[in-house]
Amino acid sequence: MGEVVIRVRMSQSDAHYGGDLVDGAKLMQLFGDVATELLIRNDGDEGLFVAYDMVEFTAPVYAGDYIEARGRIVKVGNASRTMTFEAYKVIEASRDPKDPSAACVLGDPLLVARASGTCVVPKDKQRHCGRNA
Repeated sequence: MGEVVIRVRMSQSDAHYGGDLVDGAKLMQLFGDVATELLIRNDGDEGLFVAYDMVEFTAPVYAGDYIEARGRIVKVGNASRTMTFEAYKVIEASRDPKDPSAACVLGDPLLVARASGTCVVPKDKQRHCGRNA
C-alpha cells in the first residue's frame, strides 16, 4: 500500500501556547486523518484507531507553518493495521513581527513529529472497494 500525504497550514486557532506555538495534539489529529484515509483506501472503512505505541515531537510548529503529514500501513493482520507516520514542516512562516506576511519554503523539509500505531477494521467492515488488489 502506498503513502498518504495531507498538507495543511497551521492557523492562529491552532496556536495553543505563547509565541503562536501549536499544540502537539494538532499533529496527532493530522496523523488520525492520515490513518483514516489509509484505512478507507485499504479496507473501504474508516476503522478505529486503538493505540499509539510511539510518539515523538522533534521540532516546534507555529501558526502559519505548512505541515505535511505522511503515513503508510507497514503491517496488515486479519483486522489490525500497523501504521507509521511522519510530519514535516515544508513552509515556515515569518516569526518577525515587522514582516508577518513573509514565509520561506524549506529546501529540506524539517521533521517535526513521528509516530506509530495500530488501527482495527473488523472483518465484516472490510470492503476493499475500488482497491487495486
